[in-house]
Amino acid sequence: MENNSQSRIKPILWDYTVIFAMAALIAANYYFFIVSNWFAPAGTNGISTMVEYKTGFSLGYFTFILIVPFCIFAFFFVSKKIAVRTIWFSAVYSAVYLLLQNAHLEYLQYNAHGNDTVFPAMLSGIISGLVFGVCFKRYACTGGMDVISRYVHKRNPVFNYFWVAFTLNSIIAAVSLFVYAKPDANGVMVYDYKPVCLCILYCFVSNFVGNYIIRGTKQAVKFTVITPHAEDITKELMDTLHHGVTQVSAIGSYTNDERRVLFCVVNKHQIPEFKRILQKYENTFAFSETVNSTYGYFLKVK
Repeated sequence: MENNSQSRIKPILWDYTVIFAMAALIAANYYFFIVSNWFAPAGTNGISTMVEYKTGFSLGYFTFILIVPFCIFAFFFVSKKIAVRTIWFSAVYSAVYLLLQNAHLEYLQYNAHGNDTVFPAMLSGIISGLVFGVCFKRYACTGGMDVISRYVHKRNPVFNYFWVAFTLNSIIAAVSLFVYAKPDANGVMVYDYKPVCLCILYCFVSNFVGNYIIRGTKQAVKFTVITPHAEDITKELMDTLHHGVTQVSAIGSYTNDERRVLFCVVNKHQIPEFKRILQKYENTFAFSETVNSTYGYFLKVK
């Protein structure tokens, strides 16, 4: 019983450790790359960034205040696990951001001074996408908009989680047009579209990276092969590429001839070799499909 309890606790502790690291990373991301370049990135953190810009009230405090109602909502309508892990993420994020802010590390901030701000937006978007993807896989949200996106996805799974978040964050981008407006020498407000463009760029990059992490990095290709040379092809594939092959019997509807259908999943770099093998066999037809990720416990063959 004790061993079983330890085996259940260790993965949970690891998840909370990873969430801690991701929260610290996103706090550093906001402090070093975002707040000094005058654009609101996304979600509740974007709202907090605009509040800090207009009032000076630290987003470290405001983000945590803002996220609590979303976590309560998530607790009752999304998932208790997600709610608890999200409040943990937000607490760490706020604490780390406040520590960085009070450490007066302004000299380390990436301040583009209004020039080439596309670079901090892209860099911060990549980091945020990494954080979003890792936290999503560990049932944690990084902000209130993520909670809403999960709720919408739960109610209607057809909607892609990240694109729902992108739509909501686009509203934040529109609001930033007015928040970052400045008066000219005559006192007339000048509306600059740069913060809007930076926000949309940030959201697109972070959603792209987050989606990539959710899909997984173990992408492969599945070949379906119809052939009368099933045994020979199977042996050569296993000897050359070291991948297993699954065979099933099939009958062609046009000729009523019986054929063997082979299924084999290979790495992307093995595609040319796979095609080279098939070209040696007559009356062999094949097609391939992209496999986003592979799962299971496999024997590693050198």
